[in-house]
Amino acid sequence: MQLSSLLQRFNEPETLKMAKLGRELRAKGFDITDLSLGEPDFDTPDHIKAAAKKAIDDNYSHYTPVAGYLDLREAVCTKLKRDNGLDYTPDQVIISTGAKQSIYNTVMSIVDQGDEVIIPSPFWVTYSEIVKMAGGEVKIVNTSIKNGYKITASELEAAITAKTKLFMFSSPCNPSGAVYSKEELTALAGVFKKHPGIFIMSDEIYEYINYEGNPDSAEATIGKHESIAQFDLLKDRVILINGLSKGYAMTGWRLGYIAAHEKRYRGR
Repeated sequence: MQLSSLLQRFNEPETLKMAKLGRELRAKGFDITDLSLGEPDFDTPDHIKAAAKKAIDDNYSHYTPVAGYLDLREAVCTKLKRDNGLDYTPDQVIISTGAKQSIYNTVMSIVDQGDEVIIPSPFWVTYSEIVKMAGGEVKIVNTSIKNGYKITASELEAAITAKTKLFMFSSPCNPSGAVYSKEELTALAGVFKKHPGIFIMSDEIYEYINYEGNPDSAEATIGKHESIAQFDLLKDRVILINGLSKGYAMTGWRLGYIAAHEKRYRGR
């Protein structure tokens, strides 16, 4: 019996292979330091667990609106304004079963057969596999330690072709931990300004797990998370991906979201 050719377009993510091997070795008695899955080293805060228990008692167990409950989408908008200075409305937010689904939905709604997708390396391995599922062509740009494993404006410009449809990156980066400064993002935004047909997917799931400085300290600009969605010239092309898995130790809860300006998409 012949299965779908879709199954031949992608490989099992290396992170899942590593996690499986780690569990097998641990079961055999080996002392394993597992750097595969991005699992926080703390548990879900008690007030969140209490709210979830109350939600069950209050019968929040039926179908939700497709985009998610309105009050949850409003809460996402409040968070984006409070923490990132970004203005979104609830109709520009979609709740998903984890940030991975948000990324999948983003790629599948943008990328067609033969479209090129630029991904700076190192990157979360699932990015490229989702692009392959959509029929897109992955164009990897290898970054260097000299630039902190971050793509530069000149490297981005050199990678763009007439077929480029999407740019995918994360900041803070999984797996390098690199954080793009506002100045670095400004330079990238200048390149995208010259290429209005390219969408930008900004994966910000590791926003609160930042090893480059305390944003509350006197040196607040060092390591401070900045979103490329802050630039007005890009606001209708940036798809912001985030969720609760990393910052709130809710990996198994499967709660993520997309924030994006909807007018451009409705007009396509």
